[in-house]
Amino acid sequence: FFNQIGSLKRLDLWKDSSLIFDLYPGAKYCLKDLSELHCNSDISSEFFYQLSQICNNILSLNLSVGVISKGLIDLISAQENLKCLSIFLHMHSDGDLNVLISSLANPNKISKLCLYTAMHCSSLSFIIEFTNLRELGLIFPTSEAFTDFEKLQYAFFPKLQILKIQRACPKYELLIKFLENNGRNLRECYISNEYRNSDNSLNLAIAKFCPNLRKLSIGFKNNELETMSIVYNSCQYLEIVEIWCGDEFLSESEALDAVINYSHKNIYKIILYYLYYTKIGIRPKELESFLISWASRVPRHPLSLVINHCLYINDSIDTNDENMNLIKKYIKFGVVKEFKVTNSSDNEFI
Repeated sequence: FFNQIGSLKRLDLWKDSSLIFDLYPGAKYCLKDLSELHCNSDISSEFFYQLSQICNNILSLNLSVGVISKGLIDLISAQENLKCLSIFLHMHSDGDLNVLISSLANPNKISKLCLYTAMHCSSLSFIIEFTNLRELGLIFPTSEAFTDFEKLQYAFFPKLQILKIQRACPKYELLIKFLENNGRNLRECYISNEYRNSDNSLNLAIAKFCPNLRKLSIGFKNNELETMSIVYNSCQYLEIVEIWCGDEFLSESEALDAVINYSHKNIYKIILYYLYYTKIGIRPKELESFLISWASRVPRHPLSLVINHCLYINDSIDTNDENMNLIKKYIKFGVVKEFKVTNSSDNEFI
């Protein structure tokens, strides 16, 4: 088998393995240039140890962590050039995140760090060591899981360009201080939505500290259009915006009108993310008015419009036949480049 596939660059392994590589001709040659590994930590310690003796140039490591074995630590510590690290801690994991992190050979070489946990997290102060981070993703179940974020708020990451905080947020005042130190270089900012986390002071801080954003997903309640105007006016380079819709957030019509009225002309993609049922879906007359206004923008970028349903929605752009006929019409006119209906699991924005 190993002789047949040549040099392997990526390996996905989610079940336990009892492979002994010495017994398989060609295994060492096949795996010596492995650069990407996705695996479950519950695989036998011996397997990880064997891998550590062969693979020393893994660049991207994606771990689903239940048990942390000595073999896994050996494998991680053998990687001198690791660039991307993603760790998901199971609900019942007995693993200590800090044990994994302390085994890294060169944490300052990590450019992408994503942490997912279904439970309270260990202290996050270790992130300060990742001085070359370009992307930071934190997906935690509660705000209490952001242990020691008060230390992280003062950290400076000169190369950080992408910030993704999902499901829950740290305390807003801590996150605002973090943005004050790190917002200027950010190109993408995604701040939670699952638990209706939206804060006016945080949005104003993004306007103040993150002027160079290209992609943005934050929540504006239907009484915060003035804040939305300030954000869009301050972030003049925005190209992609995700707007939360439904309930206390904006309706479809309010969201699209706000883009026309407040945004600069670089935007070419709008994602409507439905957190809740919309009160009233956009009507054909309102949709056509938006499309006509879009066609008049100078310079005009063909529009990509994405409808993201996180719940079953009965009344939205895509459920109205007249609206869909308008979309098809303006696709033919070249005003609309793409129209897509998706769901939250597709992670359209991120």
